[in-house]
Amino acid sequence: MTIALAQVVGGLILLILAGDALVRGAVNLALRLGISALVVSLTVVAFGTSAPELLVSIEAVLDDAPGLALGNVVGSNTANVLLVLGVPALISGLATKTHDTRRDYAFMLAGTALFVGFAWTGAIAGWNGAAMLAVLAAILVTTFLLSRGTEPEEVEGADDRMGGWRIAAYLAAGLVGLPVGAHLLVDGASYVAKTYGLSDAVIGLTLVAIGTSLPELATTVMAALRRHADVALGNVIGSNLFNLLAIMGIASLVGPIPTAEVLDLDLWVMVGASLLMIPFVLRWSDINRAWGVALTGAYVAYMALVLS
Repeated sequence: MTIALAQVVGGLILLILAGDALVRGAVNLALRLGISALVVSLTVVAFGTSAPELLVSIEAVLDDAPGLALGNVVGSNTANVLLVLGVPALISGLATKTHDTRRDYAFMLAGTALFVGFAWTGAIAGWNGAAMLAVLAAILVTTFLLSRGTEPEEVEGADDRMGGWRIAAYLAAGLVGLPVGAHLLVDGASYVAKTYGLSDAVIGLTLVAIGTSLPELATTVMAALRRHADVALGNVIGSNLFNLLAIMGIASLVGPIPTAEVLDLDLWVMVGASLLMIPFVLRWSDINRAWGVALTGAYVAYMALVLS
């Protein structure tokens, strides 16, 4: 058991570090090749920050633990709203009124509805995954076309002074570290699940989901401490959209993913968490400390229910 827990912790740390390295390397390579900052933000950064969840989900399906892949995505989306927004709000509040995310949120709700519809059939098959990837591609193209002519935000990980050897080193570290970290995490989590009689889906919803959401949580907490958390809501929306359409889409192409285990509770908690964002998206309210208490408390209650 000690070895399995060490694998889980080591795998999570490696995923976080390798994911960050891949984003830094890919962003600077893309910008050096003359690709616009806006395109890099919509593609390289978005996919790069979702790389840990993607590799874990693919590894889980290949290891005949599709429930872990499903739990990872559903649990990560729930954690992104309740935990990643809730904890920083407890620290200083998040000034979400200054950031217009209505269009992206509409896309996220559409992606959520599509995912729920496919999950309701009992399994997400390969053709479902292909459809989700096609919808994601259409959303990215639409976002790019609508965003042309606007001033792009600063791209995460961009560094004008980064040399070619450092870019190569970051890319190599990310490409090697991600699959190794995913393998360690899935192996260790599956062993823990079997030892304690828990299902792969429960481990995915709790341990793995929280672990793969740690980069987003750390980033948002630091932004809150520096009083620059106005884009946190947009980051969560983008992450959730990619989790549903890209990660589940690609993982289902590797093998079918049964969904029966999340239909009674977890899928609807994810949907409910997504709808809780409406007051912030419509800019009726910032995410103040009271909201932070409510969101974080809801997540703690949900975890207690899942593990009971």
